[in-house]
Amino acid sequence: MDAIVFGATGFIGRHLVAELLGRRLRVAAAVRRDTLTPWLAARGTDTTRLEIVTADITRPLAGLPPARDVYNTAGRYAFGLTEREARATNVTGALHVLEWTASLPSLRRLVHVSGYRVGGTDGAPPDPSVLGAYEASKVEGDRAVRARARELAVPLNIANPSSVIGPGQYVGLASLVKDLWNGRLPALPGGPDTFVPVVTVGHLARFLAEIPSGPAGEHYWVLDDATPPLPELVRVLAAHTGVRAPRRGVPVGLLRRLPRALTGVDPETLSFLSADRYPTASARAFAEAAGLDMPPAADALRAWADDLVAARFGAAASSWASPCGFHAVAGTRTWTAGDRDRPAHVLLHGLPVNGDVWAPLAARLDGPVLVPDLPGLGRSAAPADSTDRWLDDLMAPVRGRPVLVAHSAACGPAVRFAAERPERIGGLVLVSPSFLQAPGARLAGSALAAPLLRRVSAARLARALGVPEGPAVESAVADLRRPGVARRTVAALRADAAGRDRSRALLDRVAVPVRIVVGSDDPLAVPVGHPVTAIAGAGHYPQLTHPAELAHHLGATAAGAPAGG
Repeated sequence: MDAIVFGATGFIGRHLVAELLGRRLRVAAAVRRDTLTPWLAARGTDTTRLEIVTADITRPLAGLPPARDVYNTAGRYAFGLTEREARATNVTGALHVLEWTASLPSLRRLVHVSGYRVGGTDGAPPDPSVLGAYEASKVEGDRAVRARARELAVPLNIANPSSVIGPGQYVGLASLVKDLWNGRLPALPGGPDTFVPVVTVGHLARFLAEIPSGPAGEHYWVLDDATPPLPELVRVLAAHTGVRAPRRGVPVGLLRRLPRALTGVDPETLSFLSADRYPTASARAFAEAAGLDMPPAADALRAWADDLVAARFGAAASSWASPCGFHAVAGTRTWTAGDRDRPAHVLLHGLPVNGDVWAPLAARLDGPVLVPDLPGLGRSAAPADSTDRWLDDLMAPVRGRPVLVAHSAACGPAVRFAAERPERIGGLVLVSPSFLQAPGARLAGSALAAPLLRRVSAARLARALGVPEGPAVESAVADLRRPGVARRTVAALRADAAGRDRSRALLDRVAVPVRIVVGSDDPLAVPVGHPVTAIAGAGHYPQLTHPAELAHHLGATAAGAPAGG
């Protein structure tokens, strides 16, 4: 083989395998069980030059295919490990890879992935009681690999990456971003100069792939020196996602003295909260010689934040519509998914859900869709302007005349837009329009609605809405638990109820084709002069319970043909 990668199912390892295969190299991936092949297939990676081999580096290695280059990306990255658990992979496993590598007849290079806080360290043996089992094992492993490689004359390079970010990375710095997103970061750990550098997994994979072509013996600190200090880094992420950044900081020394139950900070993470800088000159020179450009840290952090929110920090699959992320719409940080330029349908969700409610329907529609979370709801930030101004700005970059589809409480803003901007859309579809249905006290009638919504479970919400449990309901619950979302949801329900008469009056002024779709179990209470379709057996959320039938009627509307009732 051209290369063998240990730890090939890990975050770094799988991206490295993809990079090497992209260079048309023959690659052996050493794994305990194969979760790599499906991941590569989902990326569209050609795996014809890939060989999956079973290996457990915690035991001596044998029977593996020889390779010219050996990469050890395996590592146990977790806090709260026992000393034995941490050493099994990070020390013993690393030495087993080294011993096996020494037996290869045509070896060019062993590339060992260490860590930016432990690389090149010397001195007294690391103390797990001070550093924690994880970091102590990384320090010990780094020293042991370098010493044993000298004894066996193994050509070695060590890469010391910092916090690696990118799609699928949900540990490490991601936990801080998660707390920020969920409003559970009242203060920042560390001081104004705390430096937690990052590197994107794409850049790291390309860098690792180039190392064997360079000189042996080099140790590379692979990180972005331009990563902003931690307080600024958090402000960048907060501004991008539309949440508040904490204004106060807590010194690391104080955090060490306070009980974890009070701070919520794992003591093992505190050593990473440092103002230290790192010897990156050799890595920067090597990257420049190889023609590798590191993406700007702020841009990389924003893209990573989009991925984290889309995947609910690893709790859900990534977004069903791509691309997705945060954008400024009428001054509001707005979550959008899909095509912002040429959508065939623009889908506006009702309450108390978010744009994910459209996923089953969107999969059955022809052409691209644009699906935002309404301002102040779902993943979008509190509105900076009126919903009407927001919708006008959302539609501003759209070329062509898409069909505007709105559900329930979103039908009011959609009708107002259609009445004022008929030249911008090809048709209007109102799904379960709340302003034409019997007034209900679904969630808005009680002063306790917001607190109840914030604590509601997925099962209870699904029962209340008359829909099956699933990703859309779980996504809605995750957002309702964030600060302010439940309160703004209740306010939006009340505003919708107050605007019923206005919306009914404006409906007659809409000049584009209008179709109304309801469930047979959730009929209109007000007669209208537009075609009305009732989906048999459906309630208030036909996009979740009867997506195929709803897609049929939308398709007919887009084509300009009458849809069956």
